[in-house]
Amino acid sequence: MARGLWLLSREVGRLRPLLVQGQARGISASAQEQLHVCVVGSGPAGFYTADRMLKGHDGAQVDIIDRLPTPFGLVRSGVAPDHPETKIVVNQFSRVAANGRCSFFGNVTLGRDISLLELGKTYHAVVLAYGAESDRSLGIPGEDLKGIHSAREFVWWYNGHPDMCDFCPDLKNTESAVVLGQGNVALDVARILLRCKAELATTDITDYALDALRGSTIRKVYLVGRRGPVQAACTAKELREILGLKNVRICIKAADLVTTPADEEEMRNSRIQRRVYELLSKTAHGGNNYNGQKELHFVFFRKPIRFIPAENGSTVGAVQLEKTVLKGDEVTGKQVAAGTGEFEDLKCGLVLKSIGYKSLPVQGLPFDKNRGVVPNLRGRVLSSESEIATVERGLYVVGWLKRGPTGIVATNLHCAEETVASILEDDKKGVLRPPSDSTKHGRAGLLEILERKNVRFVPFSGWEKINSVEKMAGELRNKPREKITTWDGLQKVAHE
Repeated sequence: MARGLWLLSREVGRLRPLLVQGQARGISASAQEQLHVCVVGSGPAGFYTADRMLKGHDGAQVDIIDRLPTPFGLVRSGVAPDHPETKIVVNQFSRVAANGRCSFFGNVTLGRDISLLELGKTYHAVVLAYGAESDRSLGIPGEDLKGIHSAREFVWWYNGHPDMCDFCPDLKNTESAVVLGQGNVALDVARILLRCKAELATTDITDYALDALRGSTIRKVYLVGRRGPVQAACTAKELREILGLKNVRICIKAADLVTTPADEEEMRNSRIQRRVYELLSKTAHGGNNYNGQKELHFVFFRKPIRFIPAENGSTVGAVQLEKTVLKGDEVTGKQVAAGTGEFEDLKCGLVLKSIGYKSLPVQGLPFDKNRGVVPNLRGRVLSSESEIATVERGLYVVGWLKRGPTGIVATNLHCAEETVASILEDDKKGVLRPPSDSTKHGRAGLLEILERKNVRFVPFSGWEKINSVEKMAGELRNKPREKITTWDGLQKVAHE
């Protein structure tokens, strides 16, 4: 308990100058009263929420908890290693964490170390921002064969997520890999498989992933999509990058580029879809420089029906695909893929499913299992999706858990602003701090709970130690950092 009290006194010391500064600016007494907010999840959605909360309420004290010892969520474990410009946002998030009214508690798992009920009793507002850490399933025969993985697992592996430190994809016993999906994540994993390894060596990719990729025998990657090039879910920026890979032949069937009036209408309504189609069309008709042995195939109008085992019976040997055509959906008005009854087999020894991330519920949290989101109204958690649903007082949601696994890092900014606006509106109405309720202790209460349960959390200063060690190790290899990739390794450095 003494250690918890020491940490608490240190936090109070950090907070005092900010309270004095607030008084100097003449902020009303009510505005200075602390509003205790807990954000669960330290990815972009969580940090944008903390930032807007601190800026929007001078009395807000924000605590960010995360199950990992490291902050920043998918910026660290999801953004591709050859996209360092996307990771610059961590500088902004680090400034948020340095705010005297903000604290980070890593290695704290919701549902294991602390319950949603306990957080609700400790904080005026709890914002769930823990994202999507599971995967959607295709639900087709053979999905459990060896050699079939989710793109998330593969991404976490090459990015050094501690959950994947023992993950060992077999890249040595096949010439062909199939990536199911044509979104940005699908393009990421295909690019990593095909990119020149000398170029990857100067990124923050993990050393074990780089070694495995150097020994890879994969020479052909197939990007498979249910619909056509007009409906490809990637952005023009990502597509342009993979189309420009050195020594990789791009293969696109001219017949797949034929458009219908419905396709033309879609492109008139979406600049992104039009640009993606134009890039694919230009590449197919113009050809590309090809001096190497690798190929990237865009396979349109195909959907997976089943996975076929190899001769050994336990490893994937091919994917059976059904040809599709596009038909208008009467409900949504969008073009959807419909099977034609024609089938073909695509041989491969590795399959990466990039068909969507999936959020997981925690005990006591309303959850829509079909959509994989928490039912909400502008970030306010609802008891259900029904018309008579009630608002769960003090409970909010943001990010993928709020809207589904869509968008880019910056998409979370608008999402966070909407949720924070709801929190501030509710607080202004007296919903979060009724006069009769004086039992919310915020950070002091959290420290007491963690101390009582012997949870050894990692503060932001612990992350700074990890960050320093990783960067120093990276300098020796001409890399931005050499990531620590095990739970024990991260916690050991954090607590030294």
